[in-house]
Amino acid sequence: MIYQFCAKTDTGRVRANNEDSIAFDESNRIAVLADGMGGYNAGEIASGMATSILTAELGEWLQNAKKSTPASDIRHAIEVAVARANHAIFEEAQNNVSCAGMGTTLVVGVFQDSYLMLGHIGDSRCYRLRNGHIEQITKDHSLLQEQMDAGWITPAEAALSSIKNLVTRALGVEENALLEIHEFDIQPGDLYLMCSDGLSDMMSESAIGRIASLNMDIEQRAMGLINAANEMGGRDNISVLMIEVAEAPEKRSLIARWLRK
Repeated sequence: MIYQFCAKTDTGRVRANNEDSIAFDESNRIAVLADGMGGYNAGEIASGMATSILTAELGEWLQNAKKSTPASDIRHAIEVAVARANHAIFEEAQNNVSCAGMGTTLVVGVFQDSYLMLGHIGDSRCYRLRNGHIEQITKDHSLLQEQMDAGWITPAEAALSSIKNLVTRALGVEENALLEIHEFDIQPGDLYLMCSDGLSDMMSESAIGRIASLNMDIEQRAMGLINAANEMGGRDNISVLMIEVAEAPEKRSLIARWLRK
């Protein structure tokens, strides 16, 4: 498979600073998105630490891993890297008064030839667009999601709720982080979209899918999503990290290529 990565972030129209952080390592097929929280500027410290530690840790591990590395080993590598990032953020919050209480959401993906190993903490999301259909493949760790799961409110009521931003899990707020991780199959033509809640709170899933599936360059689609969220009010920082999948061209030997001429 061939992967094209595109990352865009915007402060939005209300917030004074951007506490989102996004990073990717195209050579090792790593994508990381984090949405920080905490006191003045502490949120952006937490999210920045998360993305930098995870891309560095996973990048180094994947560089040394064999091509035939089993999925279970990649899952474990993500778990170890997330634990290290959690420890670093937690320690910084404990030792630096200005960072007290900081934490961050997280979405982290490692893309292999036939599958995606995807982990997340909090309410930042990953969507998959396949054959014109958009699907949220992460489940929010939020009070709102728990209320929907319990049948107390409907999705329509949740869309109008005033407690959208209350997460039940975050990276760096406790000594141990609760990471949810799953494996997904990959098909040529898939588009994966990681985003902060600055996008998903402003736009419906169907609206996100319409823009993400437009017949235009991936960077134009990413900016189209950010512009649309801003047009809806831009109440929070807006970040998108898009990964488009294409089938690798068939490799032929020199003799085979010569015979086809």
